[in-house]
Amino acid sequence: MSNYNRVFNFSAGPSMLPLEVIEKVAKDLPNYNGTGQSVMEMSHRSKEYQQIIDDAEANLRTLMNIPDNYKVLFLQGGGTLQFSMVPINLLRNSKKADYIVTGQWAKKAAEEATKFGDIKVVASSEEATYTYIPKVGKEDFRPDADYVYICTNNTVFGSHYPYLPETGDIPLVADMSSSILSEEVDVEKYGLIWAGAQKNVAPAGVTIAIIREDLIGHAPKETPIYLDYKTHADNGSMYNTPPCFSIYVAGEVFKYLLANGGIKAIHEYDVKKATLLYDYIDGSGFYKAPVNKEDRSIMNAVFVTGDEALDKEFIAKAREEGLINLAGHRALGGMRASLYNAVPLEGVEALIDFMERFKNQHK
Repeated sequence: MSNYNRVFNFSAGPSMLPLEVIEKVAKDLPNYNGTGQSVMEMSHRSKEYQQIIDDAEANLRTLMNIPDNYKVLFLQGGGTLQFSMVPINLLRNSKKADYIVTGQWAKKAAEEATKFGDIKVVASSEEATYTYIPKVGKEDFRPDADYVYICTNNTVFGSHYPYLPETGDIPLVADMSSSILSEEVDVEKYGLIWAGAQKNVAPAGVTIAIIREDLIGHAPKETPIYLDYKTHADNGSMYNTPPCFSIYVAGEVFKYLLANGGIKAIHEYDVKKATLLYDYIDGSGFYKAPVNKEDRSIMNAVFVTGDEALDKEFIAKAREEGLINLAGHRALGGMRASLYNAVPLEGVEALIDFMERFKNQHK
């Protein structure tokens, strides 16, 4: 870290990337793989770029064990566009969908979906400031719903599903933006998984969608061409110029993970980091993590002192020590330490050391 005078960045996204990947990208930036050009300058129609995107898809398929009957799409528009694309493409029979609202992004997704069909919020933890994940069973969903929607990890409020809702034959759609590649998932249990890249995968600009083939091709005929998953599936994510550089960096992150034990190994590392921080918070007698213990996120740890002015002082003084982006989301306040895959254990240890010193100065 010291060679580059880098800080420990606890941002919720865009967030830290593995230093090894940053170094490789920097080395190859002026002349990628002997082509005499940067990936930033490369035609997306060139054979060199085709190899980059093909390798990225193949390595993601290996990492996540994605079955052959699922398409992998590299899209633009971030999560906000997916809030629209999901209902446009998947409200294909009853025009009904059931949403579980466990945070700000699931709520925004549900609100956007109401423009396109009969949307029911079957459970929500909003009344408790999203400090828990509701328990929902198969009987809570409408049997003719076209899909059920969840956000597996709630970046703003620091919660994570400790279980997977049983939906039977109803396709399950999951926003995994802040948990993708941090834990092993059984892709076959989902009809559609999507994730913005700027937390665990790459710089902002690309959104990954993993969609079962039978769910593609049902968008209404008046759907704008870019909003139809079939457009992208039929054209290998190359209908128009894709977010080339973000996809390239994502591919390098996939290679890095594969070379370092895959998702299983990084999950163990992430659990170690999160456990260290939560154990300190719970035993501190000064800080509090408001989320129910069983529902806590290992990616986004939210905590407070209980004094808003003290929280602001904490954030400012932490920044002076190279511990940056610890402010909670503007909707919540307090502090939030995002512990994505690339955040090193040393960063968590440095944070805890600062927290202890701050506590001793103010208790």
